[in-house]
Amino acid sequence: MSEVVAAIVAHADDEALGCGGTLAKHVASGDSVYVVFVADGTGSRSEGQSEGALALQQRQRAAIDAVSKIGAQSPIFLDLPDNQLDALSLLEVIKTLEPVLTEIDPTIIYTHHGGDLNIDHRTVCQAVMTIFRPMPSSGVKAIYGFETMSSTEWRFDEPRAHFTPNRYVDVSNTFEKKVAALRAYDIEMREFPHPRSIKAVEALATYRGATVGCTLAEAFTVLRQVDF
Repeated sequence: MSEVVAAIVAHADDEALGCGGTLAKHVASGDSVYVVFVADGTGSRSEGQSEGALALQQRQRAAIDAVSKIGAQSPIFLDLPDNQLDALSLLEVIKTLEPVLTEIDPTIIYTHHGGDLNIDHRTVCQAVMTIFRPMPSSGVKAIYGFETMSSTEWRFDEPRAHFTPNRYVDVSNTFEKKVAALRAYDIEMREFPHPRSIKAVEALATYRGATVGCTLAEAFTVLRQVDF
């Protein structure tokens, strides 16, 4: 039986960095995959209105290209303010996100690790866990948290907030699609040794794979998993 998979992320490129290979693997298995971008990803960087509009269009075109390389459905953009989700009430974020997720009606969800340095990542994770709180009528089988290079590993306080994976997905056969998606975000990628570089992403996948005895892997925390 095929699944309905939703990757709910703060910014365009988070999905490719965190779970691009896994999403491509879902697509290859016949699952329907959706990607929802909550924040616009550019608002905190742009100085003028015209500059901001141009940057947003460029980022969204890159996201559409990246998601298509993974094989997912056309992405959904909510365009909440970048790096300012904490300036909104959690209820505002939920009210924007919940109708979209109700329509998608996912059975498997991927979202941010709740301890990331980036405040938008933490807010999205909290909103997802609130929307999909375990009600008797819920059809959600699993919620997984992924790591995002240049955010997850940069968290410097609270040891309990550090990313400690307990689920690994072998992405040896779909890693090329992850890299193709990342290359669509050339405006966001950096040169090694920056963590958001192709070489660093490959190194992380190699390490995660070696941890569990495969060539390349993506790692997750199990936020919830229910066997029906």
